[in-house]
Parts: sequence; structure tokens; C-alpha cells
Amino acid sequence: MNDEIQLISDGDGLAVIGDPTAVERFLVSEGLPSKDLGLQRLGSVLNIGAEAAQAGSEIAANSGRWVKLSKESAQLVERYGLRQSSKSGLSSGVLKGNKGHIKGFVEFAKGPGSLLTNPALLAGAAGIMAQLAMQQTMDEITDYLATIDEKVDDVLRAQKDAVLADMIGVDLVIEEAMTIREQVGRVSEVTWSKVQATPVTIARTQAYALRQLDALAEKMEHKTKIGDLAKTSKEAESKVQEWLAVLARCFQLQDAIAVLELDRVLDASPEELDRHRLALRAARQNRLELITRSTERLMARMHAAAGTANTKVLLHPTTSRAVVHSSDYVAIAVVDFQGRLGIERSRQSLEARRWVDAAAEVRDKVLETGAEGVDAARHLGNETLDRARSVTGKLSSGIAERALRRRGDDEERGRKAE
Repeated sequence: MNDEIQLISDGDGLAVIGDPTAVERFLVSEGLPSKDLGLQRLGSVLNIGAEAAQAGSEIAANSGRWVKLSKESAQLVERYGLRQSSKSGLSSGVLKGNKGHIKGFVEFAKGPGSLLTNPALLAGAAGIMAQLAMQQTMDEITDYLATIDEKVDDVLRAQKDAVLADMIGVDLVIEEAMTIREQVGRVSEVTWSKVQATPVTIARTQAYALRQLDALAEKMEHKTKIGDLAKTSKEAESKVQEWLAVLARCFQLQDAIAVLELDRVLDASPEELDRHRLALRAARQNRLELITRSTERLMARMHAAAGTANTKVLLHPTTSRAVVHSSDYVAIAVVDFQGRLGIERSRQSLEARRWVDAAAEVRDKVLETGAEGVDAARHLGNETLDRARSVTGKLSSGIAERALRRRGDDEERGRKAE
């Protein structure tokens, strides 16, 4: 028996469609975890007629699985040379083989039952893939909110500002709509009418939280005295996590609205689904860029404050340590937050900057100055190592490993100098 597997990638995920046994064998051979794609939902985009009947039969006979696009699955897409469409932005192709053993790549599928030759079915599959990708991010944000000390609901309830208070009601309305969707399998006009006005409240709350982060960054920019820096840094340390939690919840609710919106378009105007998916994707990317700029601006200010503290560590060891501790805390919080939202960090300078960098510089300088300076630098270095170890569960292992390697290099230089 010949196996034929259809592959579709939208840049966030990979859909694997075909005979259930062939799909399962292929995913196991590639070592890729997957979720059900939910092909049966595409019945609503089929037109009446013999071709529609054949496409429906094809959907019923096939299995669809969705894989989150990771480094491994992205390499798979590249390896099999999927062809990208400039119109839809989708990369697709067909793999054929014998009993799950892929032998070659076929660019175009044949027959009206294939998703790749039916624009309506292909658009519907892409819409479902976009929903699964956003739901994956929503789940990761739920995990994030469960791990931080300040829960977003506590933050919202503690605020007297009406902008934040309105978020509680919006939260309840959207969660109710998502529950109905899960139970019914679609988003009716009645359900959609309940949530279609909520994006305004969410956007207003997001803008408010971003302004709070920008205000903290501006305060850091104008402080030069170490005492003022310590005070402002401590304020940032206590507030940043709260506003990041609010931003995370806003982003999660915006993704939930987009999931509901795609369902509504699929049900009411399937011919517009592909254009709507692309528009939602662009709007989502704009939100990510806005959040990225704000959080990176704050990280830059905190890093600059740590640099100032580094130059004054000999005269003010305790206060300098406090500034660097706050900077380190904010960097860890921001990197964790950005990771949960899927924000790519391409420049090393924007990673969580370990205080071990500053401690190493100080140690090299104070070895020539006296024992008191050496003790201060060593104390800072030890605290940094402990913090690096404590956050390995929250940050990528690479950051922690670099901190440990640098600490070893520092000690080696210290022994040589002695």
C-alpha cells in the first residue's frame, strides 16, 4: 500500500494529513509530539455537489495532526522542501512512500479530495492551525501566571483604576464564550455578540500596562546618584512582575478573541477565512512588537543602572549590590515573560544579563586595591551564581550554563593572579 502524507506549514505549526496509520508512523519516525487537527470541522466550508462529497469523504478517511513549529520540526519542513505560496503564506507539499517510508517529494497533489488542491479546504485547515498555535500560547501563559508570585487576578482586583477593573468582567465573558465553543463545536451569532465589544477594553488595559512599564524606564533614565538608583530599581523590581502579568493576561485574552473570531468567520463567511487569518496574524505581530519595544526599553535602562552601580561598587558596595540585584530580577522576569509569548530574542545583549559579568570586571580591578574590595566582589559573585542556579527552571538552560562557565573562568583568573 502506498502512503501519501500531505504537509502544510504556516510558520507557527505543521499539519500532517493522511491515512491515520501513515500519519502516526511518520510522526513517530520523526519524533514529533502532536495534537489532533480537527479536520471534521472543515465540513462547513464544503460546497454542494459531487466534488464536495468526494472532499468530505476524503476528510472522513484521513487523520490530521498538528505539530508546534520548533527547531526540529522547522528543519523537517526545510528538509522536505515544502513550496511556499506567496498568496497564502503557507508552505505545502505531499510525501509519498511505501508503508511509511518516505521516498520522495511530490509538489502537487492530484484529485479533488486533496486539501492542497481545494482552496476552501486549505484555507480552513490553515485557520484551524492558527487557532491551535494561539491556544498553545494561551496554555503557556496560563502556566506562566500560575508560577509567578503575583497572580494577575490579584493585581486587577487590587487596582482602583476603572481600566483594570473592567478586565475582570471581560475575562469572565470570554471564558464563558470559550466554554460554549468547546461544548457546541462552533461560535454562533449569539455567542459572538457577547464578546465582540471586548477587544476595546483589552486594548485599553494593555496600553495602560505598557505606560506603567515605560514610566518605570523613564525614572531609571534620569537617576545618576547611586542612592536614587537603588530606590528606583527597587520600585521597578516590585512593580514589573505585576504589569507583566497584566500584559500576559491581555495577550491571552486577545488570542482567545482571535480563536473565536476565526470560528465565526469559518461558519459565516468561509470564503473570507484566509484573508481574515492573515490579517489577524499581522495584528498579532504588531502587538508583539509593541510589547517587545517596551520591555526591551525597560531592560536597557535596568542594565544601564547596573553598569552605573558597577562603577561605584568600591565606594557603595551594599547600595550597588541592591541596584544590580533589582536589575537582575527584572531581566529574569522580562525574559521569562517574553519566552511565554513567543518573542524571539536574536541579540545576546537583550538576554537576561548576569551580574557575573559586572562581578568579574570588579574582581579584576579590586585585586590590585585591597582585601575589602576582593571580599565585596566575591560576595556579589557568589550571590549571582546562586541566582543563576535558582532560575534554571524558568529560563533557557543556556543562560544558566553561561553564568556557570563564566564563574569558572573568573575563579581560574583569580588563582593565576594570586
